[in-house]
Amino acid sequence: MDVAVIGAGPVGLMLAAELRLGGATAVVLDRRTAPDTRPRANGLGGRIVEQLDHRGLLERFRAEAAFAGPLPRFPFGPVALDFTAMDSSPLRGLMLQQPRMEALLAERATGLGAEVRRGHELLALDDGTLTVRGPDGEYPMRARYVVGCDGAHSRVRDLAGIGFPGTTDDELMRLGHFRGDAGLFTTVPGLAQGWNRRPAGRVLVTSLTPGVVIAGVREVTPEPPGEPTLEEFRDAVRRVLGTDLPLGEPLWLSRTVSSARLAERYRAGRVLLAGDAAHLFPAGGSSLNVGLLDAVNLGWKLAAVVRGQAPDSLLDSYHDERHPVAARTLTQTRVQALLDRLTGEDGDALRTLFGELAAFEEPTWHLAGLLRDADELPYVPDLPLTVGGRATRVAEIMRAARPVLFDFADRADLREAAGPDVKIVTARCPDAPADALFVRPDGVVAFSGDDPAALREAMTAPGR
Repeated sequence: MDVAVIGAGPVGLMLAAELRLGGATAVVLDRRTAPDTRPRANGLGGRIVEQLDHRGLLERFRAEAAFAGPLPRFPFGPVALDFTAMDSSPLRGLMLQQPRMEALLAERATGLGAEVRRGHELLALDDGTLTVRGPDGEYPMRARYVVGCDGAHSRVRDLAGIGFPGTTDDELMRLGHFRGDAGLFTTVPGLAQGWNRRPAGRVLVTSLTPGVVIAGVREVTPEPPGEPTLEEFRDAVRRVLGTDLPLGEPLWLSRTVSSARLAERYRAGRVLLAGDAAHLFPAGGSSLNVGLLDAVNLGWKLAAVVRGQAPDSLLDSYHDERHPVAARTLTQTRVQALLDRLTGEDGDALRTLFGELAAFEEPTWHLAGLLRDADELPYVPDLPLTVGGRATRVAEIMRAARPVLFDFADRADLREAAGPDVKIVTARCPDAPADALFVRPDGVVAFSGDDPAALREAMTAPGR
């Protein structure tokens, strides 16, 4: 087995699909016997939407999404970023709840030949040898590499001895989905859609799906034992809001404590981390986006290494490229969390000033860029191309997840320098930024120019 992926959430399934596209074998192990049905995330936003387009998945996701396209507005904590006055929105969004997203990614991964084993728990890990407990007992498994996509309490991270420093909030959030009409909440005086601030905490009321109300409560309190209950939720609402909410039948209930943590390293020999196993952000909206992009960055590199097309040292570039992205995302989500939870006159003043700054285009664009992806690598633009007389797009050419040389000047010397493992696309493009672009499978431009020697050098550089 080339790669064992631990965790069959969206990140693990995306990674398995990327590995199979690169020609590596992959088995996904998950201790859960069935997929998680809780809608922990309600959609995706930013660069990952473009990456789904690169893999031919966007149309499939869009067909089931409540919304897909440029976002007119987006929250930065409690401050609304408004893009409607701009020439174009800097953020693309896709509203699709996590369970359905996970099902589509599982279909994709298994369709490409990945194996998903549910009810199989990792017990031990020793230099690529795994001890797994399945429905029929314990068994060993050998993998050249192991990737932990197993969440905040990652068993893989612990077994690899990778530190996970950071902070844990003292505020508990209870969240629930209930059958009902959001209009019922207009009967509660002073209650508005969104988060409502009170001295004892905050209460959320919103709806993303007709007939389903999302309600939440934040308060500083210890987390009680056991599973969350409706009575516990009602008591928390009463403490914070001072009155009851007309809550309907609960579809699901959860409670979480936010953390801000970043793994000290993303690689320890044969073991790598991705998604929540590598980073936890204290404000919503970034975790899944960043985790899925981890998978896209790592997948082609692991596949190239196990197929003998790249040295093992290529995997070091995964940490070098993705760890700073998570650190930058951690910074902006800490700010979001602070804006949201700071109370009293200090909190009001900070939110007021931030709101005034967000009324200007330049700071709004900057914050939107952080939300889109805090990655500073150059990504290929979705240029309009003509190839063999047919109009096409960069995204369509990237779907095989192979390295591509886009030759815009019909340069035989550049095509020869690219070598046999690179897909060559000779295209006409009125907006071409250079004679040629060498693009990695994850969409990163590793070369832009007209010098064959510089192209050869770029192809042998770390992280090529």
